[in-house]
Amino acid sequence: MEQRIAVIVSAVFAIPLMLAFIAVARSASSTGNPDSIAASGAKWRRTTFWGLVIIFVPAIAFSLTRLPYAKGDATADVVVDAKGNQWAWQVTPASVNAGQMVEIRVTSADVNHGFSLYDANNRLVVQTQAMPGYTNVIRHRFTEAGTYRILCLEYCGLGHHTMAGQLVVNGSGTNAGGSQP
Repeated sequence: MEQRIAVIVSAVFAIPLMLAFIAVARSASSTGNPDSIAASGAKWRRTTFWGLVIIFVPAIAFSLTRLPYAKGDATADVVVDAKGNQWAWQVTPASVNAGQMVEIRVTSADVNHGFSLYDANNRLVVQTQAMPGYTNVIRHRFTEAGTYRILCLEYCGLGHHTMAGQLVVNGSGTNAGGSQP
């Protein structure tokens, strides 16, 4: 939904921008006194600046309310530890139940890795950076059962292309085998 809105807003803003380019191109061939040209340019810059402020400050404020982060007070039903090693992912537990709030704690044992989780349709679900000595936390509620692929998105050495893992999401009535309090 947000992507569709972004395309429509971009298209709406592209039209005035094209009109501005046309106006500048047409005025480039006219001659005039340097002081009037400078005054006209200053007026144009002021108008453009305040117009952009009026348009983009509310747009940015609105977009910040739509960030895809889980609420901080949401407690996880299960904690999954994901550790990157050259060139494999260690994921414990390897399965969770659909519908649970899953907290994935991502770290690395050696170098930086890009942790990415893809659904059965190869759509990116979540991603973060895996770094040695630091743990990034992702919270996600899986709504569909299936096998989710874990790939590395950052070149980490010669075996980078083989670095894959998986997280199995069972139907909500199936035992996840290893959920933690």
